[in-house]
Amino acid sequence: MKGGEIMKKLTKLFAIVAMTMSLAMTALPMVALAQVIDTDPGEFPTGFTATDVGLGDNDLLTTVNNIIKVLLGLLGILAGLLILWGGFIWMTAAGDTDKVEKAKKLIISGIIGLVIIFAAYAIAQFVITNLATATGAV
Repeated sequence: MKGGEIMKKLTKLFAIVAMTMSLAMTALPMVALAQVIDTDPGEFPTGFTATDVGLGDNDLLTTVNNIIKVLLGLLGILAGLLILWGGFIWMTAAGDTDKVEKAKKLIISGIIGLVIIFAAYAIAQFVITNLATATGAV
């Protein structure tokens, strides 16, 4: 195997490990926050409300706002990983100008992505706030 093939396999392995770790760090805390309802073991639990089963009691604007925050947060994580990936390629370029240029493009793309994500968040918050004010929800 040539050095380039080994490097490609290592970078692919690094990407898989990084994605798995980021997924684990975002998903596993939700599992740890699971709640158990304390009832008698012999009784079938009755009288559940919407909040007991996880439906919540938020209004539509708050729910939409939370969904937008989560989606933009995930996109922000992806943009951050893109910047880190570009930095990794740059650090392992070993003076190869093609790899350095590729790394610079990845880093610039990640930064542009973050700017777009922040702008989308600001626009979404502006629209939701004004919509809530106009409908009298606030």
